[in-house]
Amino acid sequence: MNFTRWSARFPGTQRRAAARTDRNDHADRTDRTDHDDRTGRKDRADRKDRKDRTGRKGRTDGGTPAPQPSPPAGGSVPAARAETATPPPSGLAGAVPTLDGLSVHDLLGQVPALVAVVYGPDHRLAYVNDAYAALFGPRAPGAPAREALPELTELGLLPLMDQVLRSGRPRTVKSRRVTADARAAELRTPDTGPTDGRGTDTRLAPHPADTPATAEPAGAGRHGYYTFTCSPITVGTPDADRPGVLLFAADVTDQVEAAERLRASERRQREAAVTLQRSLLPQELEQPDDLRVAATYQPGGKDTAVGGDWYDVITLGAGRTALVIGDVMGRGVRAAAVMGQLRTAVRAYARLDLPPHEVLQLLDGLASEIDATQIATCVYAVHDPNEGRLVYASAGHLPILVRDPDGTVRRAAEPTGPPLGTGGWLHTSGTVPLGPGSSAVLYTDGLVERRNEDIYEGVEALERAFAGATGSPQVMCDRLIRALGVTADHDDDVAVLVLQHPARTGHDAELFHNAALELLGGVEAAPRARAFASGVLVSWRFPTELRDLGVLAASELVANSLQHGTPPMRLRLRRTDRRLIIEVTDGDDHLPRRRRAEPADEAGRGISIIATIASSWGSRRTPGGGKAVWCEFALPAGHP
Repeated sequence: MNFTRWSARFPGTQRRAAARTDRNDHADRTDRTDHDDRTGRKDRADRKDRKDRTGRKGRTDGGTPAPQPSPPAGGSVPAARAETATPPPSGLAGAVPTLDGLSVHDLLGQVPALVAVVYGPDHRLAYVNDAYAALFGPRAPGAPAREALPELTELGLLPLMDQVLRSGRPRTVKSRRVTADARAAELRTPDTGPTDGRGTDTRLAPHPADTPATAEPAGAGRHGYYTFTCSPITVGTPDADRPGVLLFAADVTDQVEAAERLRASERRQREAAVTLQRSLLPQELEQPDDLRVAATYQPGGKDTAVGGDWYDVITLGAGRTALVIGDVMGRGVRAAAVMGQLRTAVRAYARLDLPPHEVLQLLDGLASEIDATQIATCVYAVHDPNEGRLVYASAGHLPILVRDPDGTVRRAAEPTGPPLGTGGWLHTSGTVPLGPGSSAVLYTDGLVERRNEDIYEGVEALERAFAGATGSPQVMCDRLIRALGVTADHDDDVAVLVLQHPARTGHDAELFHNAALELLGGVEAAPRARAFASGVLVSWRFPTELRDLGVLAASELVANSLQHGTPPMRLRLRRTDRRLIIEVTDGDDHLPRRRRAEPADEAGRGISIIATIASSWGSRRTPGGGKAVWCEFALPAGHP
């Protein structure tokens, strides 16, 4: 054997050969001869070992020893044969093991999954492995599956196995709930359960999250989840081969419980997000004297990304009411946070009693400061019962719908400006009649927008639904939601605000009265105002104390207007079922301010007196120029 050709293939041989060459340049021929003799003996031993292995393989395959070719003359392997031969990898004691010698019974018995083998049209049981018997108890082979494997009937797997036999294709059902046999659990011993190769028992056990308070009682069946796969096979019987089904069930309890925990976590996060959203909305709407108002908010989708829809109702005083609805573009906590800041700002600006377009102008600048990347649409409207109209301004929002007493529905006309946060636009106000018997609806785009339709087709559908909607404002909100097909799975947030200006008749009409007096100025204006106020309040049958306070307030407001205002002047008294309102208008647009008068001052105490005796007071500029100063007195409880 040419050892030099082989030695280069052994690990480290080249290094050792180089070192040996350096050390033994003076070695004599006798040493090399001894080395060849040893090599020849090793070669003969290797040939004998290969012959023995070949003989064993022949006996294994055919039962008789396979004939071996006689070794060539000379007792050595030719050099060419030696060059092409590949030695076994270093570190392997022999040939690579195969699965040919393994028993299928032993192999399936060690699998931690549930395995059962059935055959024939009635699925007679041929085999169950240890894991199956540990979970459901031992089973007797030969019986039909309907009798021997009742758990398969409960799981609905027998029809599936029939399909497998007919089609010859495997079928799988996922995450079926399985109840362990309590009697089988009692018969288990610590060393009979299947393991996962690391000594861990893989038999069904309670989840680690179970506590003694929630754990199932002893002897009760425990639950788990398995994915069942039925595969067609051929089962050999003493008579003949028969078609059968291999049932393989993998334990997916951990995955199912993890998925359920994830779903529960998502539900909790969504509930938290919806709670945040609702906390930013008014918890209870203010109810004006002259309007009936209701609103509905429904979050869209099932994820945690709530939207930025909002609405609000703000009483401004003197019977006037502001109504607001808006929508911050985008979804998520950031949109909800921007919405909360805008809603707070709207309430603050509304207290200034500014015209609607000026409120939107202020909001536009604020929205850019809050987040330059967010824009929002908004409608701000003010209802004045004395004028019977709705004054509004819109920043990119959908039009208000108004229904007249005869059922006709009209859209509020332009103007409509760009959304809040865009900047560089002067908003303007518009008006729409809203007298007694009329209704109006303000809404966000989630109510009317659909992916496969133009948004104004949705507005037309809302008009038709609004024309036929009757009942209280809350009932109308619910009917509009249903009519537009909004469900719990709707993909966008929806906010709807409905207001009604009821037509009062009978006893209710007696509770709402107006009286006005035109004042031309001069020294006789104040006495005329006091006499007029006294007579009106007596006719309304107010208590004496309230009547005296009302006359004093009317006198002070008229005196303030005579001193600081300009004609034309008007005194208006108005009563509702809850309050008395006294208002004086004039042609000067300088708003009064409350100030502290010095002891020596002869004037400057009128507004302080009003603020002291009245429930509330305020002032605003009127659209045609000039101002209005008003105060309110709450009616005593039980007063008709």
